[in-house]
Amino acid sequence: MNRLDQVKALENGKGIQCLLDAAYEILGNPLAVFDLNYSLKAYTGASADDPLWNELISTGTFSMETQKFFASERFTEDVANTDKAVLLKSSKLKHDRIAGYIYNRDNIKVLNIVIIGCDCPFDGDYMAAFEELTDKITMEIHNDEYYTTYGRAYQEEIIIKLLDGIIREPVVYTGYLQILYDGFEGYLNVAVVAITQNGIKTQDRQNRLVSVKKLLESQYRSFKYAIYADYIVVLMSSKEKDFYGPSFFAPNTVFFEKNGLYMGISGSFENILETRLYYDQAVTALKNGKKSGSDQRVFLASAPGAQ
Repeated sequence: MNRLDQVKALENGKGIQCLLDAAYEILGNPLAVFDLNYSLKAYTGASADDPLWNELISTGTFSMETQKFFASERFTEDVANTDKAVLLKSSKLKHDRIAGYIYNRDNIKVLNIVIIGCDCPFDGDYMAAFEELTDKITMEIHNDEYYTTYGRAYQEEIIIKLLDGIIREPVVYTGYLQILYDGFEGYLNVAVVAITQNGIKTQDRQNRLVSVKKLLESQYRSFKYAIYADYIVVLMSSKEKDFYGPSFFAPNTVFFEKNGLYMGISGSFENILETRLYYDQAVTALKNGKKSGSDQRVFLASAPGAQ
């Protein structure tokens, strides 16, 4: 059998490490899997003369300096823009490599996979066989609750970093932002959801925020969510199937009243790095809307009295 057929014949059900070990025998080059925060999860084989491989295997991650190298060589951008796998070349490295993504059952990218071309050439059906391996590992983690939870938790982490102003070098953070932006097109809106807090203790309030966030995630699955300060932050895109424009939420009074919720929604924007600016706009819309004495539950930044 050729390499592609051999990879197709690999059995699932024994874990990522077993798949990597078996794939190494077929593909003949070292393989590593690491998560979106560059934390090593599994590897097989060795490449003593590749500095990036050695750093990952010896430290279990990549330093910020190495991440900046990825950005300068356009590795970050090239990987971020691929759906499955891409060939990476650099005059500063001896070996080429192929990198790709692994998805969880919600079709969210949760793992990176890389193979270093130090022993066998990337010829013939090599790329197809590597892509088949990414599908195999995606299938392997399909029912893994850890990676299901990790996908949305990672999105929340990036939203919080945007709100805190930690993401200041967009080139370095291209991969992070692209994963958050996956599935989004067109303009964006930020919403903040507040819960009725009368008599609720701090810990109970936090638990309530977590509970309401799960409720919103189940009702509007294509949005991206985070808990920030005393709000549930919702990042929405005009492309998403749940999105009918900000005014879509305005008539939803029964849902919001039943759950004791209020929502402020920002104006539209295109640059995801401006999330903090429009978050502030959504908070202002919410606060001013509540102060107005209106019996509404949803307040738009563009509405009179919401600014």
